[in-house]
Amino acid sequence: MTELRIGSMPEPAPREVVAALEKIETASVGHLRHTGFMSTGIQAAAPDQKARAGVAVTLALPAMCSTLLHYALSHLRPGDMLVIDRLGDTRHACLGGAVARAARLAGVAGVVIDGPCTDVAEILAEGLPVWCRGVSSVTTRQLDLGGTFNRPVSCGGVPVLPGDLVLGDASGVVVLPADEAAEIAAPCIAREGRVARTMQRLLDGEKLGDITRAVEKINARLTATSKDREGKEEGKTS
Repeated sequence: MTELRIGSMPEPAPREVVAALEKIETASVGHLRHTGFMSTGIQAAAPDQKARAGVAVTLALPAMCSTLLHYALSHLRPGDMLVIDRLGDTRHACLGGAVARAARLAGVAGVVIDGPCTDVAEILAEGLPVWCRGVSSVTTRQLDLGGTFNRPVSCGGVPVLPGDLVLGDASGVVVLPADEAAEIAAPCIAREGRVARTMQRLLDGEKLGDITRAVEKINARLTATSKDREGKEEGKTS
């Protein structure tokens, strides 16, 4: 039996912060930050997954055991984002149809697993947003091997603290410190507005390189390089 450590539930996230985060894409955050992004191996179970955000409730489960997960499901609240560290195990699925239903009925924003799930069709039918490392038919058991609940964990190569804000969509998952999450939505919304205008300009017939001024920049470099070569040739003949 491994150690069992249980921490306090984090404070719920302000509704206005969660609402603002769910208006943006993780890819927009990726234009502003380089930290907090989980491994690309952790993907949404639903390929068209819309943005969901919630406060991180963290769990670390020993490979074959899901006893602490069932305990945690009795404590989850609406708006929580359950983040599960599988402690390196990529074989055993801790989440299937029954766990997905329990999580949905608890009102969670979603579940992020650094490992596989099972019963994908049932998970999708429940409408529970899930991000994980694929699918496995090998499942966990009620072995009471311990683990941690609401303690610092690692998920997808990212440290996650209880109370962090987690945003996930079809492109991936990003973890934001609670004191920084409120400031990230506004610049992302502004950027997405610029992207929408660019998309329309493309439909109107403009070239992307002209819109972004990439053509102008490359031409300027080519001109400078040409003048430099001409100068060197003149030096050789003088």
